[in-house]
Amino acid sequence: MEKETLADETFGGTAGWALRPVWRRIRDVIAVRSVLPKSQRDVRLDLFRGLANWLIFLGHIPDSVLAWFTTRNYGFSDGADLFVLISGYTATLVFGKMMMERGFVIGATRVLRRVWQLYVAHLLIFMFYLTAVHYLSHKFDDPHLMDQFNVTPLMNVPVETLLQGLLLKFKPLNLDVLPLYIVLMAAFPIFLWFMLRWRNAVMIGSIGLYLAARHYGWNFASYPAGVWYFNPLTWQLLFVFGAWLALGGAAANRGLLQFRSLYVLSIGFVLFALAITLAERIPELRQFVPDAIAESFIPNDKTNLAPYRVIHLVSLMFIVVSLIPVDWPGLKWPIFKPMIRCGQQSLPVFCVGLFLSFIAHFVLDFGSVGVVAQLLVGAAGLWIMTMVAYYRAWSKEVDKGLPSGGKLPKGEARAEP
Repeated sequence: MEKETLADETFGGTAGWALRPVWRRIRDVIAVRSVLPKSQRDVRLDLFRGLANWLIFLGHIPDSVLAWFTTRNYGFSDGADLFVLISGYTATLVFGKMMMERGFVIGATRVLRRVWQLYVAHLLIFMFYLTAVHYLSHKFDDPHLMDQFNVTPLMNVPVETLLQGLLLKFKPLNLDVLPLYIVLMAAFPIFLWFMLRWRNAVMIGSIGLYLAARHYGWNFASYPAGVWYFNPLTWQLLFVFGAWLALGGAAANRGLLQFRSLYVLSIGFVLFALAITLAERIPELRQFVPDAIAESFIPNDKTNLAPYRVIHLVSLMFIVVSLIPVDWPGLKWPIFKPMIRCGQQSLPVFCVGLFLSFIAHFVLDFGSVGVVAQLLVGAAGLWIMTMVAYYRAWSKEVDKGLPSGGKLPKGEARAEP
């Protein structure tokens, strides 16, 4: 009541009477408390995170027909957008509950432990890239390979390059997603603490940071020059949006699914994105796009997460959620099980996908470049990723079945997973 009185005095006088309801509505929207959903697992999250991992792997193989099996050739957003949004959602489900039940310190330490795991995974892939590219470029006497994978600075200033790699400022080809994820997760404890109390206020702040970063050109410096390919100050919008959905934003706006007009608008925008993207990829179609429209959407601004990428992803989400409810029987079909399993074991599958994309690039570059070879390489990569996911799931089940909370009896050794 004291806060309401203070607010009313702030908007006092005769004119203030008209502003009081507006002030109260704004206050109610900003101060809404977050609510975690029930503990029921949404298999759709695993399905689409697995899909994102597959799309990222296929998209990282350059100059191949495999790219036409990814969403980036059919719309503004792609697997990276989906991966970041779902990561924000799932991280909130896991660590939000922990922070609410066990306090900020416990929740924050668990998040930072995850950040350390991500950082170590990135360093392992980083060192593999540098070593493998350096070896293969000399083995096959192909210095151009160093340029292809953006590791030339290693030859010129090796110590400084390695140091900048440790600081996440130097990144070889295709190693941009994990550093983005590391930065977002490192900041996660602070904004999660606020979001558990004022989810809408944090979402508004995220939008403000996104707009300011795009307007003023804010980004992290890269090495040896330029800026980060995935600007964390803009891509945080998708991560925070995923967290906002997990903390009650999705439940509070579920009624929007009943509006047929929003469904039609979403389909219309997806079709528009399809036409523009195909026009960008196929020169013969470019002439049918007016210059004013082309200048706004071509080229696709991925670095600073163009607004139309966000709208495209949200439109796809709206369509998918409308067509595939959480209890859809098709989620149990065998055809989806490999993808679901890859989503459940996202980090190892993602890391293996980065390894395999390098190998696929090398195999196609020095071997056959025919369509059949490209399809076989892509299929083999997806199969290996799926096998890794099933192995990791099996390994965790074995650990759960061990006595004494997963500890082996005295005198027995544990095999590395």
